[in-house]
Amino acid sequence: MNQAEQEAPAARGYRMPAEWERHAATWLSWPHNRETWPGCLDRAEAAMVELAVALAGRERVHINVLDHEHERHVAELLGGRVPPESVFWHRFPTDDAWIRDHGAVFVVRRGEPDPLLAVDFDYNAWGGKYPPYDLDRRIASLMAEALDVPCHSPGIVLEGGSVDVNGAGAVLTTEQCLLNDNRNPGLDRAGIEAVLADSLGATRVIWLGSGIAGDDTDGHIDNLARFVACNTVVTAVEPNAADPNHVPLKANRERLAAARLADGASLEVIELPMPAPLFIGGRRLPASYANFHIANDVVAVPVFGVAEDSEACGILGDCFADRRIVPIDCTALVVGFGALHCLTQQVPEVPRAG
Repeated sequence: MNQAEQEAPAARGYRMPAEWERHAATWLSWPHNRETWPGCLDRAEAAMVELAVALAGRERVHINVLDHEHERHVAELLGGRVPPESVFWHRFPTDDAWIRDHGAVFVVRRGEPDPLLAVDFDYNAWGGKYPPYDLDRRIASLMAEALDVPCHSPGIVLEGGSVDVNGAGAVLTTEQCLLNDNRNPGLDRAGIEAVLADSLGATRVIWLGSGIAGDDTDGHIDNLARFVACNTVVTAVEPNAADPNHVPLKANRERLAAARLADGASLEVIELPMPAPLFIGGRRLPASYANFHIANDVVAVPVFGVAEDSEACGILGDCFADRRIVPIDCTALVVGFGALHCLTQQVPEVPRAG
């Protein structure tokens, strides 16, 4: 067992950076599961192409594919729209494409050795909902090997989409997910907070309640509320009292208004609309503008072909005045019950020593 496995990352000076801090790369697991996108895998892939185009040239794009033939297929989809030198291929087969949840979470520290560390949380497909997931469980360690960085395994189930950080010790999460018996039944709130402190450098955990209708992840934070600055959060709201999202989102908004950071400072809370409801086969889809991905110089924002799209993009444009907003049609992607943030995982740029 190496040192990274023996000592908690925070004890070695590591922290999880905010997503808006500079990236070395964004990593994708390319969609391939037709059961996840019944009848619309081609349109889901088309959205992924737009995402890759938005990222390429601004940071490296690592792509997990099944095999040589799958790599050739994806390369053809990308065509001449993505500089070949920006793409790094990995024949790491996956069960599905949700790398935010099955991939490594990266933490950083200043100085040598090992300024970058991969944290390999266990993965059980959101409480065992979608077997098999054996291939996905291996991806985090394979990412660490590919980057030649050490890997730390905290020994608990945790998906990357269940936490959001401000880079200065604050973590947003939900009780519905992290306190769910289908993840870590032996851990209570204090136990979860201790793992977040040890693994990500958390000094303050801000707990919201429940997630949105149709979310099969049990309330992932990346459909609800996101840090857009150290002391600023955008949060989804639903003014229609008849909508099932109205009550839980109102409760989350109230919790954020009362929340305090470690230094006692309150949060600035910016409201983000929900899109008009989307359904497939009578089932509500978890469409949310909060599922955006922040990259170098751009923010990729899911849109759904509804009236609220422009308002959401405008709000996020004001939050990220130094970045270009790139709307990407996610009406096919969300059929798989996720969107852009769920399908990405950033690799932070290594900080300079000193």
